[in-house]
Amino acid sequence: MSKKSPHSTPDSVHSERLPVNPRAEDAARSVFVALGSNEGDSTAHLTQARLFLQEISSSPIRTSRVYQTEPIGPSDNDFLNAVIHIDWEGSPEALLDRLKEQERIQGRPSRYPKWTSRTLDLDIIDFGGLILNNDRLQLPHPAAAERLFVLLPLYDLAPEWYEPVTKKAISELIHQAPEMRIEVGAWQWE
Repeated sequence: MSKKSPHSTPDSVHSERLPVNPRAEDAARSVFVALGSNEGDSTAHLTQARLFLQEISSSPIRTSRVYQTEPIGPSDNDFLNAVIHIDWEGSPEALLDRLKEQERIQGRPSRYPKWTSRTLDLDIIDFGGLILNNDRLQLPHPAAAERLFVLLPLYDLAPEWYEPVTKKAISELIHQAPEMRIEVGAWQWE
């Protein structure tokens, strides 16, 4: 599927759909993590990250389709992007620490110029609807609502999701997002 303005939502998905935002008592555990890679063997990087996320999730993970997208910024290589739903039993900051450690293990330096090629990018998109803004972490992810490479995979998993701060439905965010080249990738999870 090639994505150009005006934006439309996918007609079908290959993953289990999730509720809009879980009940309050479940909210601290339901997390959407965005994955991206455009350096080295991107399929191997995403596969290794998926295994890592399954290991740290307290229940089976759910995966979106994998999308191939144009890079934002100076990189020349297309990205592979996906979103994975996990259940997490710790704090958002503890999850951030685990994600940054996994990025490091998979070859991403701790300091890097913004929007450059990377072996792996793992971002917390939504942590059970939690709104958080501190010196280490902002939730929901501050740029997610403007990025089709996050919104379309997230829609695969949670078509009724809404952005916790603005309360906008994901379908509305998809329609408002800046145009970019994005399509369902030739490579998909096994």
